Amino acid sequence: MIDDLDLGFDEQDRGEKGRHRRGAVRKRKGKSGGRGKTVLALLLALVLLGGIGGGAFYGFDRIQNYFVTPDYDGAGTGEVMVDIQQGALIADMANTLYTAGVVKSAKAFIEAAEENSRSKNIQPGTYRLRKQMSGENALAAMLDGKNRIVNGITIPEGRTAKNIYKLLSEKTDIPVKEFEAAAKDPIALGVPNWWFKRTDGKKVKPSVEGFLYPDTYEVPPKATAETILKLMVENFLTVTGQMQFADRVQKERGGISPYEALIVASLAQAEAGNKDDLGKVARVAYNRVFGEFPCNCLEMDVTVNYYLELTGQPTKKSSEMTDADLDNPKNPYNRKLRGLVPTPINNPGKDALEGAMDPPAGKWLFFVAIDKEGRSAFAETYDQQLRNEAKAREAGII
Repeated sequence: MIDDLDLGFDEQDRGEKGRHRRGAVRKRKGKSGGRGKTVLALLLALVLLGGIGGGAFYGFDRIQNYFVTPDYDGAGTGEVMVDIQQGALIADMANTLYTAGVVKSAKAFIEAAEENSRSKNIQPGTYRLRKQMSGENALAAMLDGKNRIVNGITIPEGRTAKNIYKLLSEKTDIPVKEFEAAAKDPIALGVPNWWFKRTDGKKVKPSVEGFLYPDTYEVPPKATAETILKLMVENFLTVTGQMQFADRVQKERGGISPYEALIVASLAQAEAGNKDDLGKVARVAYNRVFGEFPCNCLEMDVTVNYYLELTGQPTKKSSEMTDADLDNPKNPYNRKLRGLVPTPINNPGKDALEGAMDPPAGKWLFFVAIDKEGRSAFAETYDQQLRNEAKAREAGII
């Protein structure tokens, strides 16, 4: 008989579960049919349960939870630290708060967020909150900047993993050795094993290089080297997932693996002096290695400098590099070796990733910077390259 009653359920509302996103929160509709139906249903349910005797109150309490969102009253007690991850949706935040004992139900927080358009402004980071807060009070606390523990570290685009460890150590006082130790197993840090696949037949030794996504991070209190690197890897996976990087590379780049495209993105990040040239530099790398370049090698000085940094030697300008530097047989990043280098040579940003995923069409094999803004001229033949180099000399660039 209860099944025949209109108990206030809204099929559309049930379909909305899991769709609450930060910045896209659904406003509640008008009052018609909502609270009135719920109260009526509660009264009818209570009447029906009246004959159950001593179990009536227990049964009423259970049924009530189906119609009234479980929520605490007031601002809560005690103190608890809550970490909101990068890219978290409102539903993710609600579940985190519920697990931490801040709110009585995830729905209490979601409903509060629906009623407050400022909920889209909640930032990732660590928050100092209380236990047993109402959903509304929890939301208000997270929108109050005083409750957000700010310990931001900005990782610029194109930094090598070794450079990143030094930067993180300076900001956190965690020894570089601990970052190096944590980085030895990139799969344990969250990099899926399938990333370390190549189609050119070269063996892959998993490295975290390329997966430490450049961004500004809120470092949680008492963070370890491992937790910080995991946070950066997770951000990389989120960004590349949203871009559909791996899927598009496999579909559109003619048999090149996502890992090989990541290597190309790092090369473009290191070589391009201008954002607009990232895709063109990526195209040059593809053309040289997989196209008609005579040696099928990169011949990029940035790979030499990566090896110098990796081995603790000072990096050099191209004009300072000796023949021994340029063609060192012991250097696995030798600019004259056939094919792509073993790993990415830095940690590229989103623009470089997009350039490697979807480079412009072109048969370029050469490029050179021609102005102080970092713009490059691209050439299909070596004669064209020589003319571009002459322009660069006239401009005082080389």
